Amino acid sequence: MNEYAYRIVNVFAQAPLEGNPLCVFEDGRGLDDATMQALALQFNLSETTFVLPSARATARVRIFTPTFEMPFAGHPTLGSAHVVRSIRNGGDAVTLEMRAGIIAVRAQGDVWTLDANAPKHREPNASRAELAAMLSLDGADLADAPPLWVDTGSDQLVIPLASFDAVKRAAPDARALQVHGSNGTRSMAYLFAREGDHVLARFFFPKHGAVIEDPGTGSACANLGGWLLATGAPLPQRLTIDQGEAVGRRCRLGLEVTADRHIRVSGRVVELGRGTLRF
Repeated sequence: MNEYAYRIVNVFAQAPLEGNPLCVFEDGRGLDDATMQALALQFNLSETTFVLPSARATARVRIFTPTFEMPFAGHPTLGSAHVVRSIRNGGDAVTLEMRAGIIAVRAQGDVWTLDANAPKHREPNASRAELAAMLSLDGADLADAPPLWVDTGSDQLVIPLASFDAVKRAAPDARALQVHGSNGTRSMAYLFAREGDHVLARFFFPKHGAVIEDPGTGSACANLGGWLLATGAPLPQRLTIDQGEAVGRRCRLGLEVTADRHIRVSGRVVELGRGTLRF
């Protein structure tokens, strides 16, 4: 029987019981893919990560949802960096090797910032009317700016809406989301509206026939940075994104897009507890 230490942290948290929860296994050596996937299902959080040795970075990190492995995700990156700093005395600057590449992460206290990969983008196949109907909204609820698929490590559909009220009223249809929000592998939609430097966002994906809402999505925040670049927004940009209130898990994310087109996502990480599994 082996023992595996893990930690529970909340990412993008302004208070201990807010933010997006994450389970981080401190040492994933000896765990095969099937066992990592089973452990992610056991904890049933949006993601569970496993820290491993790396010859290219401070640590290697694998990210699993309850049903599949992800190449990159924002809140697992920040939360894992927080744990890596603690267990490896890595200081306030660490690099994490992921399937999507090497991600640089740095801290000021418990606020962590990642440097996202350079973005790719493309136009969706769905029309504006189809996207509005998918969200149970009217066409006037969509902003004048274009919806785009954006990928800084995780390919996602980014849809700008005309108002905070439209963001709050959005109620995606699961079947339409699987059709119009699909990249061929997964389906999702990131909705946002902006008032000055403040953004209200929500992230939806289908699961077992229902629509699930993620409380805080760092990869989508990075993709919002990619959307700003793709749509020719003036630079630099520094935005505060609120997400998760609709599901009772308030998250606050920081987004910076620099004058030289670098995308940075930040958020506070709070460690909530530690434990050990034996099996």
